[in-house]
Amino acid sequence: MANILVTGSSRGIGAAILQALKGHNVVGHSTRGGEGLIGADLSSPQETRALWWEAMGRLDGRIDVLVNNAGIFEAAPIASSDDEWAAAWQRTMQINLHASAELCRLAVLHFRERGDGGRIVNVSSRAAYRGDSPDHWHYAASKAGMVAMTKTIARAYAGEGIYAFTVTPGFTVTGMVEEYLESRGGIAALGDLPIGRPSTADEVAETVRWLALDAPPASTGAVIDVNGASFVR
Repeated sequence: MANILVTGSSRGIGAAILQALKGHNVVGHSTRGGEGLIGADLSSPQETRALWWEAMGRLDGRIDVLVNNAGIFEAAPIASSDDEWAAAWQRTMQINLHASAELCRLAVLHFRERGDGGRIVNVSSRAAYRGDSPDHWHYAASKAGMVAMTKTIARAYAGEGIYAFTVTPGFTVTGMVEEYLESRGGIAALGDLPIGRPSTADEVAETVRWLALDAPPASTGAVIDVNGASFVR
């Protein structure tokens, strides 16, 4: 039975990840906490570090797997004022990339001190490779940074039994896909989706579960796309 910390787990993909990991000792996180989740605002480096140590306390001083799922998707139009645009970049980079990096660092230090390895699964986005809308340069950049960071961790520490993986979802929905499509005007309104529907949160969560628990060590550094072939590399 593994001890696991999952960030951004109050809804959507994060909540589905918690469900997929049932049977293990899992601690979840959200900005506001509640319902057993640790509350921490990842825009604050201090709260990010406090999240790790509170999770360590809840898990009896041992974390085997870190899942970084928390992230934001906020617009930064290029017509914004200089200060607004810079602030949007700083906030997105802090929450999507820097907080994940801080937690990865603490996880690697913990795994190394313990001496028996561990796993990191970072939830990025197809935007890391495909890019995103004109209002979301910063989002795509943060997700590309997450991929590069994860590959670096995998290469640096595999010899110590520390394995790192990335999942890159595309457009994803929670709940009934058919109802969502109908509410948005049908599949044609959502663009190129070769499988005929968006990916589901459960599909992403199952991919995370496999990487966190079952993926062979030789797959460390892998990036797994879960986007229904809407973007292929």
